Amino acid sequence: MSRPRIYISRMIPERPLTLLREHCDVHIWQEDTPPPAEEISAQVQQADAFLSMLTEKVDRALIESAPSLKVICNYAVGYDNIDIAAATERGIPVGNTPGVLTEATADQAFTLLLAAARRLPEAIAYVQNGEWKTWNPIQLLGQELHGSTLGIIGLGRIGCAMARRAKGFGMRILYHGGGGCAEEVGAEATSLENLLRESDFISLHTPLTDKTRGLFGAEQFAMMKRSAILVNTARGGIIQTDALLQALQTRQIAFAALDVTDPEPLPADHPLLDLPNCIVAPHLGSATHATRTRMGEMVADDLLRGLRGERLEHCVNPEVYT
Repeated sequence: MSRPRIYISRMIPERPLTLLREHCDVHIWQEDTPPPAEEISAQVQQADAFLSMLTEKVDRALIESAPSLKVICNYAVGYDNIDIAAATERGIPVGNTPGVLTEATADQAFTLLLAAARRLPEAIAYVQNGEWKTWNPIQLLGQELHGSTLGIIGLGRIGCAMARRAKGFGMRILYHGGGGCAEEVGAEATSLENLLRESDFISLHTPLTDKTRGLFGAEQFAMMKRSAILVNTARGGIIQTDALLQALQTRQIAFAALDVTDPEPLPADHPLLDLPNCIVAPHLGSATHATRTRMGEMVADDLLRGLRGERLEHCVNPEVYT
């Protein structure tokens, strides 16, 4: 009896990879860059299971071209890169990695917030460029977290983890959307407009949906404080990039700290990368050894479940089982 064939569109940690190789014929794209669309198409057409990354577009055409495909798992908590309706019509369950990356992503968000508030990138460059001559009482003054207001868009798992960190720093917390931990962290529900006007820091933790795509544009930036710092570790498409660029160039807002962008990655010559009031990280929200390994274990387990005809433990379209 032939072993099922799995296509993986990027290298993953060794432990989950070993688990998959014990049960399946595994084919992996070995490069650090995303595979070309024609490579994905050729491989998925022959595959029984597909382990996709958030950079891969798993659209209706790809799904319908793969007659043997039984299960798809996304190496991410988000799945806006997958046509869920098309997969569901084919009876293909789609898995993801919820929960496991919550703390790591909140760490990244708070790291970006702190770096922006205390002007760390600018300060490091100041020293490296030989500009540090003496101590100065008005040199590189940043913003204080204690007593300031953090606005969280999306008080879900990661938003709550972010709120717990903010509470420890003595910040007032406003939120719009979600709210399961509001009482625990002392967060106040408010309208989006009021959150924008009152917050010193705004952190995005909402999924990318039709409703949230382009949520932050020129109108929203105009409502924010000129001293406001915007942090995004969710999805780049929540922010209208051109509007953000203009808001930063005109100092409509003070700073943006981004772990995600639209497009992603940004071209090397993109003007956002030249701004002194913007820092961009290469989508590192879940980038710890422990988290990425656990993500791999979750998707490996669900891929094997799907190949056995069993229900996925983490399934975004459970209606395939009805």
